[in-house]
Amino acid sequence: MANRKDSKGRVLKVGESQRKDGTYMYRYTDIRGARQCVYAPDLHELRDKEKTIQRSLSDGVNYTDGSITVQELTERYLSTKIGIRDSTKAGYELNLKIITRYDFSQLKIRNVKMSDAKLFVTTLYKDGISYGRIHYIRAILSPAFKMACEENCISKNPFSFKLSSVIPNDNKGRPALSALQQENLIAFIKENQFYRKYFDMINVLLWTGLRVSEYCGLTIDDIDFVNRKISVNKQLVYGQNRRLHIAPPKTKTSVRDIPITDKIYGSLKNLVNTAKQSNIINAVDGYCGFIALKPNGKVQMYLDLDMLFKRIKKAYNKANPQNPIDNFSPHILRHTFCTNMIDYGLDVKSLQYIMGHSNATITLNIYAHASYDNASRKIFDLIDGKHAV
Repeated sequence: MANRKDSKGRVLKVGESQRKDGTYMYRYTDIRGARQCVYAPDLHELRDKEKTIQRSLSDGVNYTDGSITVQELTERYLSTKIGIRDSTKAGYELNLKIITRYDFSQLKIRNVKMSDAKLFVTTLYKDGISYGRIHYIRAILSPAFKMACEENCISKNPFSFKLSSVIPNDNKGRPALSALQQENLIAFIKENQFYRKYFDMINVLLWTGLRVSEYCGLTIDDIDFVNRKISVNKQLVYGQNRRLHIAPPKTKTSVRDIPITDKIYGSLKNLVNTAKQSNIINAVDGYCGFIALKPNGKVQMYLDLDMLFKRIKKAYNKANPQNPIDNFSPHILRHTFCTNMIDYGLDVKSLQYIMGHSNATITLNIYAHASYDNASRKIFDLIDGKHAV
């Protein structure tokens, strides 16, 4: 019988198959004789999963009797996730890496009690891991244990508790910067000897509402100074093994054009000119000419920016103790842009398009933050026909 092959002509091993949607499946028999399946988007990843399975079978690990570890259960659960974005996959890998740092990951799932799960969560919090990150870690572990319950491996999900009942939710959210904070922040960055080199980037983020991955994915060809528009058609993200990767925008509605206003024209010119003068060829998946560059000329990534923005916030708050900012990140600038546009009177449908949202509810409920100054001015206009004195 002829060897079976995939769509690329590669010979498939026993138990391997390629589905109609292009994904790959591996069928095997576990230690109890039950048929099991795992999936992967490509053949290389599938075979990595096969090696893990074969090691478990060789070690006599029986999934169904709860003898596998928390780490093995989590890896098994994540192996069932197919058709997800590379950025989501990278997030899973990061959370799994955090989980495996702790002894909790090596407990057998049949021995994990709710008190163990709560202690693990508390330990993460005491180690300085944010509430938001712990929320995402729990969002992997809880469905993994739920899967084990549904397959009768264990009787109860040890993560079936409300996270805020165990640790305080100190997530401050992402409030938009006030008008005064924006003014003071821009002045601080322009005058600061070290941080002034980041002004153009911050100015563009503040007055475009770009997602940071969209900004990092911009190339010279995406900037049209003649027609005064930015073409948003891709994003730069981390793929597997922390490799830089070009991906489509977050949603179909994220493909859009953004006007080049006078506020950002000069900053974009500076960024494009710097990219043209760079001696470093930053090629990612066939794209080059990225305008988001580090001072050393290498391509800028959003994780680097998160750390940079934290340093800027610390320096700014030290210089402005009377009007500090609680949070400062590229996403805060996106929130601020959206709120500014609402305050300036831009209609919701136009703003939804510029933000790249799939519906206006996201635009209004999540990103637009009303301010007292703007709300009170409108009330005075409506009721008294004049501004407050």
